[in-house]
Amino acid sequence: MGTPEHVTPGPAAGRRTGRAVALGRACHPGPAVAVTALTAALAVGAGRGAGGCVLATAAVATGQLSVGWCNDAFDARRDIATGRRGKPVADGAIEVPRLWAAAYTALALCVPLSLGCGPTAGAVHLAAVAAAWAYNLRLKATRWSWVPYALAFAALPAFVTLGLPGHPWPAWWVVAAGALLGVGAHLGDVLPDIRGDLATGVQGWPQRLGADRARRLLPVPLVIASALLALGPAGRPGGREAVALTLVGLFAVTGTVLGRRWERVAFATAVAVAAVDVALLLDGLGVGPR
Repeated sequence: MGTPEHVTPGPAAGRRTGRAVALGRACHPGPAVAVTALTAALAVGAGRGAGGCVLATAAVATGQLSVGWCNDAFDARRDIATGRRGKPVADGAIEVPRLWAAAYTALALCVPLSLGCGPTAGAVHLAAVAAAWAYNLRLKATRWSWVPYALAFAALPAFVTLGLPGHPWPAWWVVAAGALLGVGAHLGDVLPDIRGDLATGVQGWPQRLGADRARRLLPVPLVIASALLALGPAGRPGGREAVALTLVGLFAVTGTVLGRRWERVAFATAVAVAAVDVALLLDGLGVGPR
């Protein structure tokens, strides 16, 4: 009897694996996973059944994938021209047509998954995805770059609750807090890259503010969102809300003071405030007028 041969992957298998890894890197996995996980948590907290939670999460996941791949595909020429490291296209790990094909495929899957959550809920989510695509294709380089973030984050709790029986809208303060979280996310996402963006001609709202003013402004929408989420529900705020607001205040002051010297501290404290906001949102997601 012969001995079994060791089979090694051929060049084609290696290329396929490399493309799969590149696609994973190009979808902006950090934000995609964070937003998808938040949707799953909101769906569970709102009382959607197992099937509804899976459907809503899948809709948001495909939407996030389409937005991430669209972003890298559209920015590919600029990333290649500037030799930006860490971008799969600029690194030569994947071709632009493959990114566009992946983006359109994910978008095509997102449509039926979103509408499967109900026509109104689906329309709200698809409007948020459309806003994110508009950001990638046009608004990113304008003074209105914050608008898609605000719309998309405000739409997220509405998408979840509109899929419940009776299709209720979330409380106004939940929607407003979501929009403010979106503005804070935009500032935080762009802050580390402002100087590089200005060098390549990107003139979005944070870039027009400049790195220093954007850093100082970063905690403002997040703190206001915290106040809405803590004080919005009916009744006097309890101990958890008081602790949350105290933590938010401490984080905001720390980021403002120390961020003048260490920009990463400003970003880290903003992330901490956003984490408190998400906890408040999960704890107090409400529907209907308050």
